[in-house]
Amino acid sequence: MSRPTLIVLASTALLGAGLTAGCTSPPDPTPVAASSSPASPAPAPSESLLSDDIDDDTAVGTLAPDFPALLVPVPPDAEVLVSSAEPLGDDRLRISLNVRTDQDTGGLLEAVRAPLLAAGFSESAPPAPEPGLAAQTTFSRAEGAELLVVGVLDRDGRRTMTLGGTVAVPAP
Repeated sequence: MSRPTLIVLASTALLGAGLTAGCTSPPDPTPVAASSSPASPAPAPSESLLSDDIDDDTAVGTLAPDFPALLVPVPPDAEVLVSSAEPLGDDRLRISLNVRTDQDTGGLLEAVRAPLLAAGFSESAPPAPEPGLAAQTTFSRAEGAELLVVGVLDRDGRRTMTLGGTVAVPAP
């Protein structure tokens, strides 16, 4: 046989061995005896998975303090799930808004698009939204110092919109 044929045959054999190496069944687990001794109480969890402590910059079911509602209004007939407005210390806020509504995707996006464009933001939508999203778009202003990303999930006839990013602290 020629040298190239031997290399191909050897490579094929090694590849086949590598693919079948992980195809064995794991050994049967060794049974562990359960202790039902009343002297050993069940362990109690040391921490709760859920906390009633909510950061001062976050609100559930309403807008967070200092949320720029004139710039990013809650769309009509939308239920606020959670929002936040965290000062960054450089005259910017890190904001997020999650709402749920029966409003159609186009109307929902237009409710946030119109005030942002009127405030000087420019919009750039990806050629196609990320998989699983009904819509996705980005708004930027001040050479990218202010940036908001919006995604809309459409499930069972309801839309959930998530908006997040950084904006300038509104003038008083």
